[in-house]
Amino acid sequence: MSKDSSQKQVVWITGASSGIGAALAKEYVCKGYRLVLSSRRLSDLEAVASSLKIPSSDYLLLPFDLNKQNPYNLYLDQILKHFSQLDIVFLNGGMSQRSEALKTTPEIEKELMQVNYFSQVAMAKAVLPYMISQQKGQLVVVSSIAGKFGFYLRSSYAAAKHALFGYFESLRLETDSTGISIHLVFPGKIKTRVSQNAITSDGSKHLQMDPSHVSAMNAEDCARYISNQIEKGRLDFFVGGKEGRILWIQRYFPSLFKRILRKQSPY
Repeated sequence: MSKDSSQKQVVWITGASSGIGAALAKEYVCKGYRLVLSSRRLSDLEAVASSLKIPSSDYLLLPFDLNKQNPYNLYLDQILKHFSQLDIVFLNGGMSQRSEALKTTPEIEKELMQVNYFSQVAMAKAVLPYMISQQKGQLVVVSSIAGKFGFYLRSSYAAAKHALFGYFESLRLETDSTGISIHLVFPGKIKTRVSQNAITSDGSKHLQMDPSHVSAMNAEDCARYISNQIEKGRLDFFVGGKEGRILWIQRYFPSLFKRILRKQSPY
């Protein structure tokens, strides 16, 4: 028997217009959730919602730019007014980088930190008090394997992702007895437009898919794996392909890890 719409759980996904975010939207529709979808452009969100073929009563579109100071508490009010609940939040929006550190301006570095770190923290601070008051809820931070070690041409991006790990691991300790869970996901190479949309040293888009992404795991398989691991209660996990083995090498063979890291391709 299908659930009445008012009984369905609600998931809020940022970066929902493409890639992992759009795939998560599809995955959670299949699981019977109602959706709140966010990204910069309303037209892109409308296209995703249309492709899902769900009733308009089962979704809410909230467009905003992560590079701006947004009233996330007011967005939460809109969600609660529309659905009366919020169960899962995916902090999935972000922007990658393809530029050498010494050629990247402070303005670009600030933008990368704002989009990939400060906006995520601000959004978490807006939704967590509500979840804590309900003594339930899941916050899922979609980080990157770049949050585990450095990458060529990704200095500020990697810095932001490392900052996410430190912040949310600390926050997890502080909220341990509140009934909520904080999950950290570290995607590796996933076949999305992340490299095409990556920012370069002059602020323009990279506009090229990294060769290593062409045959990578697709976004749908990535989203399915993420949702399944969350259901199993996994708090920290990698998703991707063979590149995940580097995390094992980093842990057990640090000298070998450093040699491999120096030989990695920028793309």
